[in-house]
Amino acid sequence: MTTTTGKFGSNRSARKLGAAVLGVLAAVNMASAMAGIVNGNDKRNVISFNLAPNPKTLECLRGNYNEEPRARATIVRGKLNDTLILDLDGIKPGLQFDLFTVQNSFFLASGSADPKFTGSFGLAWYQSDIEIPRHSDRGHVRISTILLDQIFGFDPDVKLPPTNTFHVGFWFNNPEDAAPCGFNPAAPTPFNGEHKAGPFAMISVPDPDSHLGPLCTDPNLSTTPVSCDP
Repeated sequence: MTTTTGKFGSNRSARKLGAAVLGVLAAVNMASAMAGIVNGNDKRNVISFNLAPNPKTLECLRGNYNEEPRARATIVRGKLNDTLILDLDGIKPGLQFDLFTVQNSFFLASGSADPKFTGSFGLAWYQSDIEIPRHSDRGHVRISTILLDQIFGFDPDVKLPPTNTFHVGFWFNNPEDAAPCGFNPAAPTPFNGEHKAGPFAMISVPDPDSHLGPLCTDPNLSTTPVSCDP
C-alpha cells in the first residue's frame, strides 16, 4: 500500500499526480523486466526468441509470397508458473498445429540443420493446440505452466531420469497438410492427441554457447554436459 501526505488544490490535481506516479512505477517495472532481473537472483524475467521453419515443409506453411512464415515466442517468468505467448504470422489460413516443449531441436545454433540429428526430439510435452483462422494468416496461443529453467519430466519405470525440455516447437496436426511437401501421411508422427500428426513445422534453435534450448536462461557452463541452474 502507498500512503501519501499533504493537501492538493483540487481532486483533479490529485488524480494527475496519481496517474503520473502509476506511470513512473509501470515504466520502472517494465524496464526492470526488460533488463532481465527478477527477485534479485539475476535470472531474466522476460525472454523472446524466434522459431525456425522446417525447410522441407516451408511451402506448406506459407500463407502468401509476400512474406516468410514467422513464429515468435515470449515467456514471462512468474512466481508459481510462467506464461508463454506464441505469435504466428504469414501462415496459410486454416492450418492447425500442436505445440510441444521438447528435449532436442532439429537445428544447430546457426539455424542450419544439425547433421547429427537422429530424428528423435527426445522427451516431449504436449502443451496446446494452435489454429490459424480461415480468413487470416496469423495465430496466437497463450499458456501458463512451468517453463523457464525448470521444465522437466521423468519416469522411473523406464529408468528415465529427470530430463529437461528446453525447446519449443509445433507440428502439423493433419498429416495431409504436409503431403504436398513430400511428407507421407501413412507414416504419421505422434505429436497430437490422436498420435497421428504430421512433421514439425517450426522449432526453436539452441543457444550458441550452452547448446541448450532457449527455455534455459541460466546455463551452468562449468558442468559436462552443460546443465541449467533451476
